Amino acid sequence: MQDPINETVKKFDPLDMNNYRIEKLPKRQKSKFGKGLAIAGIPIALIAFILFAYLIDLPFLYVSDVSRLESASAIKAFTTLGSDGFYRSNQFMLAIFLAGIILWITEAIPNYLTSLILIISLVLTSVLPEKQAYAELGHPVMWLNIMSFVLASMLVTTGVAKRFALWFILKFGKNASSIFISFIVINITLSAFISATTAKAAILLPIFMVIAAIYGSYRGEAKNNFGRSIVLQNLLNINLGAGAFLTGSGANLLAAAIIGGAISGNIYFTDWMMAMFPIMVILMFIGYLLAMKVFFPLTKEESLPQIEGGMESLRVEYKKLGKLNFNEIKSVIIFVCILGFWATDTIHGISATSVAFVGAIVALMPRIGVVKWNDVDIPWHLMLFSAGAYTLGAGFSITDLPSISVNAFFDHLGIGNNTPFWVLYLLLTGVMIFSALIFQSKTMRAMIFIPIAIGVANRFGFSVLSLALPVAFMIEHVYVLPFNSKPAALLYETDQYTYADTFKFGFTMMVISWGLIILAGETWFRILGITPDGVF
Repeated sequence: MQDPINETVKKFDPLDMNNYRIEKLPKRQKSKFGKGLAIAGIPIALIAFILFAYLIDLPFLYVSDVSRLESASAIKAFTTLGSDGFYRSNQFMLAIFLAGIILWITEAIPNYLTSLILIISLVLTSVLPEKQAYAELGHPVMWLNIMSFVLASMLVTTGVAKRFALWFILKFGKNASSIFISFIVINITLSAFISATTAKAAILLPIFMVIAAIYGSYRGEAKNNFGRSIVLQNLLNINLGAGAFLTGSGANLLAAAIIGGAISGNIYFTDWMMAMFPIMVILMFIGYLLAMKVFFPLTKEESLPQIEGGMESLRVEYKKLGKLNFNEIKSVIIFVCILGFWATDTIHGISATSVAFVGAIVALMPRIGVVKWNDVDIPWHLMLFSAGAYTLGAGFSITDLPSISVNAFFDHLGIGNNTPFWVLYLLLTGVMIFSALIFQSKTMRAMIFIPIAIGVANRFGFSVLSLALPVAFMIEHVYVLPFNSKPAALLYETDQYTYADTFKFGFTMMVISWGLIILAGETWFRILGITPDGVF
């Protein structure tokens, strides 16, 4: 009788890192429900736009007194358009926003195409002046994203990121437990340098998949708790690592830009790191303990390598990189300098965008730099998607729709301005973190919920930072279900775990994360001056 595991090994070499490249992973087809949503998305979006733009009268959108407006750009628009014109502008803004949300959620058309439609819709309905709408593509955060991708490409092209990950595993990954802890350190380190979570997943996936195979978990029926744990812990840590730094993702940067606009100031790299780095590290180790002790405990057999000499395959891969070359050294120097300037931005006041600009220029400079433009991987479809989100944000600012809606909501419920701070804090952070179960885009969640948090803070007389910043800290919790983020979708294709596995582990971590951010609001965030004293 043939051994099915041995037959699998013969057909598929589980120790070959090339087998785990993104382009070689199988692509899952949409479910019938997903296909149905995609088909229905366009007509539903059109109906929603027509209803809210022309047919449904929403009295709460009508503003008769300019003193009720929070945004300076909204006050200017109201003065220019008058109360009736301002009401029509708000109607169109709401209709465009709802139609866009429907198209994004149903994925009826590509996300970047939805963004382009939103931008031109805001122009044609006169919600935004043409120049302002198109200018969002040149938003400082957009430039920071572009420059960050240049710098990340530098690390990937020169092999520095892969070299570091392989070296660390070979140096410290002596047994199952130390391997998992090693990946925590690797994720934290890469998160400080690489702002794209998908890029981090692409770098680490071949490495931890080979290790999973060494410990007996690979494609087909040969799966075990080691494989489930190493993939799901890396998914968790890729996202938590991004949440530890302002530059960890474009959504973090967008949230900081929105909050900075509301306070007429800046959210610095140092401010974000001081608040979230210790919390995210604590969560990573909590995730490690829960995975190893509760959800995916390893048997004695699973704790031992199943393929003799398996780690040698990683050592061979590491040796293929050769000796550390001059370009790799220059890459490390450039990025350490950039990180140093980011970490001291409160001292010198140079923006993260300016620092990344200089770093990217040096990296691309002929004879001096280390990467060529053709080697730079910039996902322009994501850039266009982000531009649409920023343009919607500009529309929110000029119409003051979030504040108007928040005020109408609380007035309807009869909630007075004496609502305790902790009630608002729990409500806003809870809605933000659990919205990740539904929404597929971190950028979209930032664009929706950060303005709402700002509106609530303004209504109840609390500091914008005290509510909006903790809400922003919840952006990166997108690891529960495969459709919650691109890394989640990517790692699900490894076929190492089920929906039930990722939900029970991810949802537990989500609840713990919410509890920890509540605790931080009463302790750590008070010390940092984010949340006020004596309000919990």
